[in-house]
Amino acid sequence: MGSVYTVGQINSYIKMMFSQDFLLNRVSVKGEISNCKYHGSGHIYFSLKDETGAISCVMFAGSRKNLSFRLENGQRVVAAGSVGVYERDGTYQLYVSQVQRDGLGALYERFEALKRELEEMGMFAPEYKQSIPRYVNTLGVVTAPEGAAVRDIINVAKRRHPGIRIILYPARVQGEGAAGSVARGIRVLDRLGPDVIIVGRGGGSIEDLWAFNEEEVARAIFECRTPVISAVGHETDTTIADFAADMRAPTPSAGAELAVPDMEQTVRMLAEYKRQIRRLAGQKTEQARERLKQYEARLKLGSPQSRLREMRLTLDKEEDALRRLIQARLQEEKNRLLFFIERFKGLSPLEKMSQGYAFVTDEKGGKISRVSQVRQGDGITLFMSDGQIKAQVREVLPGGSRMEKSGTQSDS
Repeated sequence: MGSVYTVGQINSYIKMMFSQDFLLNRVSVKGEISNCKYHGSGHIYFSLKDETGAISCVMFAGSRKNLSFRLENGQRVVAAGSVGVYERDGTYQLYVSQVQRDGLGALYERFEALKRELEEMGMFAPEYKQSIPRYVNTLGVVTAPEGAAVRDIINVAKRRHPGIRIILYPARVQGEGAAGSVARGIRVLDRLGPDVIIVGRGGGSIEDLWAFNEEEVARAIFECRTPVISAVGHETDTTIADFAADMRAPTPSAGAELAVPDMEQTVRMLAEYKRQIRRLAGQKTEQARERLKQYEARLKLGSPQSRLREMRLTLDKEEDALRRLIQARLQEEKNRLLFFIERFKGLSPLEKMSQGYAFVTDEKGGKISRVSQVRQGDGITLFMSDGQIKAQVREVLPGGSRMEKSGTQSDS
């Protein structure tokens, strides 16, 4: 028997041989993903297989920053990395640093070119987007008649709205003629007039979803008068249909949730609105009742009878005040009159004449107040309190002393 080695020695030797092989240090492997598992540590474990065999792969958490999509079973990819030996188990595996979808380069370029073209044409403009109705009674669905997508849409829609009507257009969603089938389905349902249309399918590779990246489908969605929800693939999948649709849903189930209202929640919401309306109506009624009481009180104070009574009382008071004012004014004027009467009494010719004085005029009626106005022989008239005396001047005596001495003023 030759040299005997331990298992660890053999595994270490094999690992060294692998590490020295330039081809195995930088290798790209093409195949289909299977047994994909995302570990809690952040590592991804999966296998790449083809018709001849399979190879185990691991992508450590530090390399996931280079991953632009989520790995799933059935995807065809090209994995780049190095082949090494796991000494503990004595197995070799591909340590993956980068993963790219197989054929993604050419398809992605077609996708970006069509996206730019349709965007420049305005087919993705937000002003053309229609709002999804809040309450939907008829739902149109364009998808394959079998598969998880249609079951998920129907189950979610019926659970949220048991009475909803669903119109299914069985379209081809993959392969040759799929884009034309989906576009026809959109146009047919649009003529039937549902409240909203869901266009979608389940997940798959970029090739599987390519029908929803065709211009024909985008134009059918853009020209549709009915609001359209695009629900294609999984959350990480993005298609041209998503940009053209009025709303994008990450999955078919999410599309049904966005389109169909939850009737139980709606009923609860309506019941809450009803309670709020009753409460507000009660508050408004109570406020109106209080205002009515205030208006009644104000009306009583402002009623014609009340105003008339107030006006009568006011008129009586003003009448009494006016009478008092008139009486006071009359008394005041009366006193003034008496004062002036007494004052002018001494100036009155009649008063003077009653005291023995006379008013003298010449023959023409002119007043004579001085002796210089008459001459001897002039005729004069003396007005007394009880009559008149016609006389003739016998002698004119200037000065009052001589008149007092003679004691004679005139001769009749």
